[in-house]
Amino acid sequence: QVQLVESGGGLVQAGGSLRLSCVSSERTFSSYAMGWFRQAPGKEREFLTVISWRGRSTYYADSVEGRFTVTRDNAKNTVYLQMDSLKPEDTAIYYCAQKETPYDIENYSNTLEYKYWGQGTQVTVSS
Repeated sequence: QVQLVESGGGLVQAGGSLRLSCVSSERTFSSYAMGWFRQAPGKEREFLTVISWRGRSTYYADSVEGRFTVTRDNAKNTVYLQMDSLKPEDTAIYYCAQKETPYDIENYSNTLEYKYWGQGTQVTVSS
């Protein structure tokens, strides 16, 4: 069973920045694309970004393009989400997730494509 542990959430003012981290226990972490999602109260889980297994490809939702940046360090089994220019509407629980199939990044915005999920970290942006 793979465990994903997110950290770095918190309370920040609008316009501020946060950096989330997600550490994986996956032995072959460098074989899997990793995604970030978020879920606000009363809303469905929303795709934010995905990074390929070597970090050569990234894709973003329109809502965060240009403000959020995903990176990974395979030597540390960690994926990061740098969030800048935060807005109150970015308030949500943020989750990292591991794609079910190695060396695959297809259908990256579909939650069903991800097998393992972290417990989430709360991000609150005040106006």
